[in-house]
Amino acid sequence: MSANPHDHAAEEDHTGPIKNPKQLLLAVFFSFVIPIFAIIGLVYFVVSAAKPAGTNTTDSMTLGGMTEQSQSQALAARIQKIGAVEIRDANRELKSGEEVFKAQCTNCHTAGLVGAPKFGDAGAWGPRIKTGYESLLHSAMMGKGAMGAQSGGDFDDTEIARAVVYMANAGGASFPVPQKPAAAASAPEDAASAAK
Repeated sequence: MSANPHDHAAEEDHTGPIKNPKQLLLAVFFSFVIPIFAIIGLVYFVVSAAKPAGTNTTDSMTLGGMTEQSQSQALAARIQKIGAVEIRDANRELKSGEEVFKAQCTNCHTAGLVGAPKFGDAGAWGPRIKTGYESLLHSAMMGKGAMGAQSGGDFDDTEIARAVVYMANAGGASFPVPQKPAAAASAPEDAASAAK
């Protein structure tokens, strides 16, 4: 018998699956290589999913039945700037208050939705008319309650003012219809006479 029988048992308890230096080198190598390939695979997956459809030129005619032109239009729509400058003809004929009312205001003011005074209702318009034209115009331009601001929309400020006068006059007011500002109308004439 051995002098110390417990030494042999202790050696067997502390041994692992790696028995020699070659197995140790392979274990170390694969413990670095496998995670690297996993990371590369995940990065490739994430990057390939973020590409917009139609960026691969080889598949440009087959993606979703879209033609190359419609793909470029879709791409241009996705990357357009947030703000845009719209140039309008300053000498165009301004719309009347009735035209602006029918295009912009009739949805709420005809039915009296969300507390809007009904068109032609003298009782509803009376207290508002007493506040004056400037107050009504300010409410229309900046918005009030559920009504959004109308300034800077599809209509010129003078056209919005005409709509305010049209609705207020139908409710019992006698405001004069706003005209195009004289300074803006005479500016081209002044510039032409100064050039002579």
